[in-house]
Amino acid sequence: MAMKLTDIILIIAATFTALMAGLFFSYSVSVMLGLGKLNDKEFLNAMQHINKEIQNPLFFTCFFGALIMLVIACISRYNQNSFIFLITATLMYLLGVFLVTAFVNVPLNNKLEVFDISSSTEIAAKQMRNIFERRWNFWNNIRTVASILSLLIVILTCIRENK
Repeated sequence: MAMKLTDIILIIAATFTALMAGLFFSYSVSVMLGLGKLNDKEFLNAMQHINKEIQNPLFFTCFFGALIMLVIACISRYNQNSFIFLITATLMYLLGVFLVTAFVNVPLNNKLEVFDISSSTEIAAKQMRNIFERRWNFWNNIRTVASILSLLIVILTCIRENK
């Protein structure tokens, strides 16, 4: 049986969504737990470096690619039963991943980027960490759950279509 273009689109959407779910999940269950053990200045310094390094073509391809391919998958199945599932997965990713990243995590990262760790006092570093860490972690957990749910819906769509 030959694969249709719509199937390839769905596989690419699932792959990008899975990569993003894995990234956010990894931060939630390991990276942030490990960084949480650092003192305030070490934590802030590590996050500044991570936030710079994550801005790379591969990350952006997966992050934007998931949303774009989910939208294309919806459009390609507009008059099919699976459309409602895919629009749900797309909205979950749009709201819980893309918009949370754009309106919460990135602004927090930007605020941290301009913080001068080397000349800050211990009190200032603690205040910055308090502003950043809990809120960033909470919203990263939201991104984790949203991307996993989006992925599960896409997988269920694939299974449902192949029955």
